[in-house]
Amino acid sequence: MLALAACKRTEPAAPAASAEAKPAIQPVPTTPTAAADDNLNAVLWVQRSAEYKALSEQTYRAAADHLDAALKEKHWDALVPDERGNATTGLKPAVILDVDETVLDNSPYQARLIADHAQYDEVTWDQWVAEKKAKAVPGVVEFAKAANAKGVTLLYISNRAVHLKEATLANLRQAGLPVADDSVFLGLGTNVPGCEQNGTEKNCRRKLAGQQYRVLMQFGDQLGDFTQVIANTEDGRQQLLDKYDDWFGERWWMLAGPTYGSWEPALFNNDWEQPVDARRAAKRAALDLAR
Repeated sequence: MLALAACKRTEPAAPAASAEAKPAIQPVPTTPTAAADDNLNAVLWVQRSAEYKALSEQTYRAAADHLDAALKEKHWDALVPDERGNATTGLKPAVILDVDETVLDNSPYQARLIADHAQYDEVTWDQWVAEKKAKAVPGVVEFAKAANAKGVTLLYISNRAVHLKEATLANLRQAGLPVADDSVFLGLGTNVPGCEQNGTEKNCRRKLAGQQYRVLMQFGDQLGDFTQVIANTEDGRQQLLDKYDDWFGERWWMLAGPTYGSWEPALFNNDWEQPVDARRAAKRAALDLAR
């Protein structure tokens, strides 16, 4: 969502030429006609590449192949111990899905930001949600219907605010996703007695889900969709991945989310108040040049 500063090309020095000689290739003007954007390739990849579709479908098909085993194994649970808090015996089976970029594709909103040279804000985001135009991420509808047919409840734990609940549920239904009732949407601002909400972390809502369901699987496009991120730094995120690495591909299923995510602010100390150029400089400094 950030505008990418135009980078002036550095041409190699040309060999000396005689006064009569003319360059075979005229230099290309480097002044851009429009500002570049950090998110252009990422959004185009989601919207236009066959690879994105293949990756998403691959993830959901693999998860579907694991569903029967998860149902049969009575101790199978996709909540970390700190978020479980109660026994799973006798609880109905469910899977937890993040909404944005896991179930619903919001790339048109990101594309608008690029076209309008804008950045995310709550007003334009709420307007987009109200349009209910987001399409299903490839593969999710088939998986969700298969899980629903096996008696598995689909729970949608999202950082969409609770005031967007009605529009979100309508969009989910319109996209072909099973929605048992309004209670399956747990948005940002959901009250969970006895659990203090920490920013946009979802741990309280996962605990609430765990009180009623045995969670077979979780789906998301960010680490925080699966367990609480205590330290949103590169090291903190890597430590979390190392701890639960063997959960991915069995209990946890990660979708591609290249257009935005908490991985990005981890590179500039989570300080969105910095100017765009400062944030971009921190991201450029994080590049591995292998030289």
